[in-house]
Amino acid sequence: MTKMADSSSSVEIVEGCRLPVLRKNQEHEDEWPLAEILSVKEVSGRKLYYVHYIDFNKRLDEWVTVDRLDMKKLQFPKKEAKTPTKNGLPGSRPSSPEREVKRKVESTVPLVAQVTPASPVFSLPVSTETPQGAIFPAVRETNAFKSREDHEQLSSLTTNGTARRLIPAQPGRKRKANCGGTDEMIKVLQYNNPQSASVFLPPPEDSQDSSDGIPTAPRMTGSLVSDRSHDDIVTRMKNIECIELGRHRLKPWYFSPYPQELTSLPILYLCEFCLKYLKSLKCLQRHLTKCNLRHPPGNEIYRKGTISFFEIDGRKNKTYSQNLCLLAKCFLDHKTLYYDTDPFLFYVMTEYDCKGFHIVGYFSKEKESTEDYNVACILTLPPYQRRGYGKLLIEFSYELSKVEGKTGTPEKPLSDLGLLSYRSYWSQTILEILMDLKPDNGERPQITINEISEITSVKKEDVISTLQYLNLINYYKGQYILTLSEDIVEGHERAMQKRHLRIDPKCLHFTPKDWSKRGKW
Repeated sequence: MTKMADSSSSVEIVEGCRLPVLRKNQEHEDEWPLAEILSVKEVSGRKLYYVHYIDFNKRLDEWVTVDRLDMKKLQFPKKEAKTPTKNGLPGSRPSSPEREVKRKVESTVPLVAQVTPASPVFSLPVSTETPQGAIFPAVRETNAFKSREDHEQLSSLTTNGTARRLIPAQPGRKRKANCGGTDEMIKVLQYNNPQSASVFLPPPEDSQDSSDGIPTAPRMTGSLVSDRSHDDIVTRMKNIECIELGRHRLKPWYFSPYPQELTSLPILYLCEFCLKYLKSLKCLQRHLTKCNLRHPPGNEIYRKGTISFFEIDGRKNKTYSQNLCLLAKCFLDHKTLYYDTDPFLFYVMTEYDCKGFHIVGYFSKEKESTEDYNVACILTLPPYQRRGYGKLLIEFSYELSKVEGKTGTPEKPLSDLGLLSYRSYWSQTILEILMDLKPDNGERPQITINEISEITSVKKEDVISTLQYLNLINYYKGQYILTLSEDIVEGHERAMQKRHLRIDPKCLHFTPKDWSKRGKW
């Protein structure tokens, strides 16, 4: 049984304790989520506590003072009884309230509810300005097809082949759960009736949908990491207070393995051109007098207006690549940082002005990928987020895949924000193709999954999951059709009006290499 602290007595808070902590939510309202104490330190005679909010993303972790702690509900960590290990030796491990709750839930939840998909089902932003955090679209009624002969509802909807939600069957109907082969023709049908889409799945209770079924913000919970229980307590805590990069000051979200002696500094200074880290402003100024770079090293393979992309070989420019990884790790929690950058290429997006080419974001990719990955890590730096640069990076990665004559997909897992951007990009790209299709001899336009994949270089699995997510696939008169309702069309047009930044393939000067020949490395 969990011990409860007596507020009237002086209680020492130690690492591992849990209690409610005051914080502001997205609406700037006070809330008291449960948090775990990860570390305690004393500064100028005042104790500070580093807290991780349970079920919230780690980027929200912070140092708090004692006045924000609800001492009445303090829970102390407890030790479990010693149990024999595999080799027969006694052992013990600390328990936490979270583990206890999980054990109780698993013992009471029915078996069906415990089945989880092998890969997460992700969300779709309406536009780059309004990211979404829901997992399923909202339920909508449909009355476009009145008779049984005209329309058959799908009896189930499968996303990534794993998550299935059955829909009550109706007597006298045949059902089809999955669309046919990827070469099977699918007719595209547009309706002016906004209620003409077929089966929609209800959102789970914890999704952050707005009243009209359109989520308005990224999820605040979950870091999309499979199991971080093995993490060292040091790597669970942000270790850099602030980074100065050119004209921007950045507050890191996560741990990054910069040298230990730099972690105690109030500000870590980075050269914005070579990304070398320095301990003081004076050191940075002295470095800038000697640093000749005014753009990332490597080849400039794209330029349009002020936007440029540079291709950097992780073997030829090892120091720059490692410094880039260190900076990126401050904002990517789910990736393991390796100092062996030789197998990777880095594509850095920059903005140009009279002082030089300033880094906006980047993505990396393996020189040789057996899984058809065209992106390993992808990041837009915080000062440039929510301005369309994320989709520009994604679009550029697929333009490279088109030149290479391949289909590609991002390496999993992506961060929550990355997933929002990818789902939005896939949806907009596919809808753009479907809406541009012209009728053939008075017949409805037809297209196959393979054709969509070849045109966009998006992997077939991503195309299918996106069509199913948008709920476009219906079974009608013995064949599959894609139903574009007025809501879908109008929403897509609004999103495209806000998307001002696009990649111009004519400005891309890129020749792919055959990295299977080791001499190319």
